[in-house]
Amino acid sequence: MSEQITKEELVKDIEELRDRLLTELSEKGADERLKDLFSNCFMSTAETTVEEMNENGTFLITGDIKAMWLRDSSAQVVHYLPFADKDKVIAGMIKGLIKKQFYFINMDPYANAYNQTASGARWANDITDMNEHEWERKYEVDSLCYPVKLLWDYYRKTGDLTVFTEEVHEGLKRIVSVFRTEQHHFEESPYRFTRTNCPPSDTLHNDGMGEPVGYTGMTWSGFRPSDDACRYGYLIPSNLFAGVILEYVAEAAKEIYKDRELFLSATSLRRQILDGVKTHGIVEDEKGNVMFTYECDGLGNTFFMDDANVPSLLSLPWLGVCAKDEKLYLNTRKAVLSRLNPYYYEGSAAKGIGSPHTPEGYIWHIGLCMQGLTSADNEERGELLKTLTETDGGKCFMHEGFNKDNPAEYTRDWFAWANSLFALFVLDYYGLN
Repeated sequence: MSEQITKEELVKDIEELRDRLLTELSEKGADERLKDLFSNCFMSTAETTVEEMNENGTFLITGDIKAMWLRDSSAQVVHYLPFADKDKVIAGMIKGLIKKQFYFINMDPYANAYNQTASGARWANDITDMNEHEWERKYEVDSLCYPVKLLWDYYRKTGDLTVFTEEVHEGLKRIVSVFRTEQHHFEESPYRFTRTNCPPSDTLHNDGMGEPVGYTGMTWSGFRPSDDACRYGYLIPSNLFAGVILEYVAEAAKEIYKDRELFLSATSLRRQILDGVKTHGIVEDEKGNVMFTYECDGLGNTFFMDDANVPSLLSLPWLGVCAKDEKLYLNTRKAVLSRLNPYYYEGSAAKGIGSPHTPEGYIWHIGLCMQGLTSADNEERGELLKTLTETDGGKCFMHEGFNKDNPAEYTRDWFAWANSLFALFVLDYYGLN
C-alpha cells in the first residue's frame, strides 16, 4: 500500500530496477550515451516529482511547476507500469496515485491541475468556479481520460481488484456525467473560464464559453492537452481517447461494480461520440486521402493540425484507438508528419512535431517519443532514438521544446512527462517492457 512506502524506499527500489535494466541494455548493444540518458530519465519521476505518499495517496508534481496535473501525473509513471506486477513498491506508488487522482476528480472534474494542500495557490486569478485545492481549472477532456487509462492499465497488469474503490466508482460516474453534459455545452454546462491579461490561447472567448458549436454526439473540450484553448470545441484526438476509456468504464461497471445504469450510460455515450467522430471528424485532403481532422465545431468548420501533446492524432495507436497499420491512421500520420501540419518543423538538427504552446520552430521530445512508439518501422524508430539522444542540449534529460536548428535552445529544464516517455520508448525499442 502507498502509505507503507517512503520516498527513500521508492527511490532505492527504482534505482535497483534501473541498474538491472542498464545491464540488459548493455547486453543488447546500447551505447553509453543512450544508457546515461535512460538512467536519468528513468529515475526522474521517483527522484524529483514524488511529493507525498501516504494513506491519502500519491501526489506527483509535473516538474518545475509545484502542482499535479491529472494528465501529466498519469504519463509520468508509464515507464514504471510494465513492472508493477512484480514490484510491490511500484504497484503501491501507482495505486496511491490513482487514489489521489479520483479524489481530485470527485472534488471538481472540471479542473486540470491541483495543489498538494488547500493552499489557494494558482497559476492565475481566473474567472471560474475554483476552490483552494485547484491550481488551474482549464477543462480538458483528456484530463478525465488519463486516470481511467491508468486505472485500467494498472488493473490489467497487476490483477489488483482492490483498486476499484467506491471513490473510484463515484469518479467514473462523474466522468460519464460530465462528458454527457458537455455534449450540450451551451445548453447544459455550468462551466465558464475567463483569464484576463493573457494571450488569446489562454482563455475562452464568448463570455467564457468558447466558440459556438452544434450538437454532434461528441463531447466538448475547452482546452487541448497543451493547456491551450481549442479553436473549435470538438477535439478529435480527445474524443477518440474518450471512446477508449468509456469501454473501460463500461467493463468496470458491468464486471466489478455490477452497476447496470453506468454500464448502459457509458456504452451509449461511447457509441454517440464515435458516431460523431465518424460523421464530423474525418476529412479529405486535396488528393482525396481520407484522414482525421484535429478539431471541428459541428457547424461545418474543421481545423487540421497536430500538437505534440498527447492525446494527439499521432498518438492514436498508443492510446488504443486503432492499429498502427490502419489505413485511416496511416493517412493521418502522413499528413501530421508533413507541412500540412502547421506545427511540423524540419531543421538542421531535427524534424518533428512542435506546438503552438512553444515558439515557432521548436520540436517537442514528447512528439519524437510518440512518433517512435507508434511506428511499425524499426529503421524510423532507430533514427528517432538517435535524434532524441542528440537533442538534449547537453543536459542528459529531455525537455519540452527545442530549436530545430540548435538544441541548446530549449524550454523547460525539468519536464518529467518527456523524461518518462523517453524511458518508455527505450524500453519498447529494446524489448524490455
